[in-house]
Amino acid sequence: MSRISIDQVKHVANLARLAITEKEAEMFTKQLDAIITFAEQLNELDTDNVQPTYHVLEMKNVLREDVPQKGLPREEVLKNVPKHQDGQIKVPATF
Repeated sequence: MSRISIDQVKHVANLARLAITEKEAEMFTKQLDAIITFAEQLNELDTDNVQPTYHVLEMKNVLREDVPQKGLPREEVLKNVPKHQDGQIKVPATF
């Protein structure tokens, strides 16, 4: 028995604005049913005494220290921009 119907697949495709054929709907129904079956198998595992794993490796403080540094001089930056005015970079207006 399929856990997801062709009508449900077509409905989700319509919501996502995807045009799918009848053959594709049948294929996606089978694929999604296989995914749901796998997820149900995972639910059968006893995980009561298992600590949550946030990363597969024991990693701590993998980020560098956030140390403020002096940036590039304004004149150096403005050499690389197509348009600038009064020490500011000009960009197209956004609406």
